[in-house]
Amino acid sequence: MITMHTINAPQRSLLGGAMIIGGTIIGAGMFSLPVVMSGAWFFWSVAALVFTWFCMLHSGLMILEANLNYPIGSSFNTVTRDLLGNHWNILNGITIAFVLYILTYAYISASGSVIQHTLREMSVDFSPRLGGLMTALAVAFIVWLSTRAVSRMTAIVLGAKIIAFFLTFGGLLWHIKPVNLLNSVEHNPSYAPYVLATLPFCLASFGYHGNVPSLMKYYGKDPQMIKKCLLLGTLMALGLYVIWMLGTMGNIPRQAFVGIAERGGNIDVLVQSLSQVLNSARLDLLLTLFSNFAVACSFLGVTLGLFDYLADLFKFDDNRMGRFKTALVTFIPPIIGGVIYPDGFIYAIGFAGLAATVWAVIVPALMARASRQRFGSPRYQVWGGNKMIMLVLLFGLLNAAVHIIFSFNMLPVYR
Repeated sequence: MITMHTINAPQRSLLGGAMIIGGTIIGAGMFSLPVVMSGAWFFWSVAALVFTWFCMLHSGLMILEANLNYPIGSSFNTVTRDLLGNHWNILNGITIAFVLYILTYAYISASGSVIQHTLREMSVDFSPRLGGLMTALAVAFIVWLSTRAVSRMTAIVLGAKIIAFFLTFGGLLWHIKPVNLLNSVEHNPSYAPYVLATLPFCLASFGYHGNVPSLMKYYGKDPQMIKKCLLLGTLMALGLYVIWMLGTMGNIPRQAFVGIAERGGNIDVLVQSLSQVLNSARLDLLLTLFSNFAVACSFLGVTLGLFDYLADLFKFDDNRMGRFKTALVTFIPPIIGGVIYPDGFIYAIGFAGLAATVWAVIVPALMARASRQRFGSPRYQVWGGNKMIMLVLLFGLLNAAVHIIFSFNMLPVYR
């Protein structure tokens, strides 16, 4: 008997799956990292990113472990319902929808600020509310047309983003000042108290878990290949985040981030601050282009996921009228949020981290434990036994606690 794995394996490269994971993780959310991590500064921030990467990689591997006990094509929701019951599945579904809605709002907010900054460079005054609204309507139209239209547009934007990325970071790294990166100016600076507050943002920056069942469709039941894809894709994201932190914190003094945060910490404020410090017209243009492409790429991917999720939830038809109804349900709530409060990018990313704690960390750990109890996980089992499950669970609970405590202003904030 010829299995799907036997047929597909020679035609599926490791790089293809790794790019799916890396492309899903790396988006406009990376612009929040230097702002929220300015208190902890570079070395503590890198430590927080590495710890988060380790836990998020293993929570993804736990989804793989559980998913391998089900037929290829079984969704995250199917496995959750069967292993943990309907109550956990409902909670999981609510958190997924919440994350996607929050991120859609975040990218409406981000797109408005980026468009305002771009047009300001051309001496055109433009409202961020109007920019966000216009971008949301344009994305809604593309998503309404078809998944193919989103795929083609994403491919174009992703290609442009990659080119702008390497050109931008080459320029940023060339201008790094050790006095900024090492924060030599401050006397007796404090970093450790600010580390905890960065964790929810780190978690939100390593979201790829919905793609694990998709990789099983792509490679068949080949856990070692999928494991390599997750490892390479997440390491790719980790490496780029560290380079981004190096480029921003090596060019902008720590004290300057206080002003950036006070102005909402949106993408345009960070890009404007980098432009002023670097005083380079070429780098300013590249930063502006990269921020536009990063927001557009993330915006398209997140809204397509939310669109498909809501279409399935409400059982809307896949014809023009059905897709129009889905588009209304998908875009109207976050558009209203973007018009009322256009500067909520940083806050939205933080709330996404809180909700993602449930479906990307806590639920996968519980699924792996239930899978071992029921099936024994014969095809693949994440190393570390119950201790690894406990570590991932504690990481999730710590993130949830940090966000709640932070919401009540009980954690130190760098000002």
